[in-house]
Amino acid sequence: MLKMSQLVLKSLSILLGIFFIFVGVIKVTSYVNKDLHKDMRKEFVKYAKVFPLAQTLTFRIPSKWYRRSVGALEILCGALLAFFPNAQVKRGSNLVLFLLTILSVYSHFMVDEKFERTAPALVFFFMLSCRLVVEFQHERKLLKRLSASDENALLENDSSNKLPDKVD
Repeated sequence: MLKMSQLVLKSLSILLGIFFIFVGVIKVTSYVNKDLHKDMRKEFVKYAKVFPLAQTLTFRIPSKWYRRSVGALEILCGALLAFFPNAQVKRGSNLVLFLLTILSVYSHFMVDEKFERTAPALVFFFMLSCRLVVEFQHERKLLKRLSASDENALLENDSSNKLPDKVD
């Protein structure tokens, strides 16, 4: 069962990572597809107007830098999620991407876009959530196994260190 959760975790990490690298590249450059990049530029003009901290801080974020920073974070976190072997780094990347998808859903909602435009962000929000759940379950199983093996080692050690019964 442990190997199955490990396989699911690796598969989700690689697929989600590659997806976010692809989407981030589209946001940052027109190299992949000029029409998609142009559409992203138009959309981020609307999203920058409804950025959550803009009203609170009385600061308007330029749409160009908003789009580029989101794209760069997606590329960086996607690469770490897909290819970096450290579990803590993967968890951190997952959480950053999770927050970015929440921001994306919020932006779509605030500009009154149709559900068809919001649905992909929701799907990837749930996929990132599932990846986190699988990771926590996998880690819990590992800790359970380690604690059980530690208990067995202690029991074996205690039985071998017992003093022999007094013989008269």
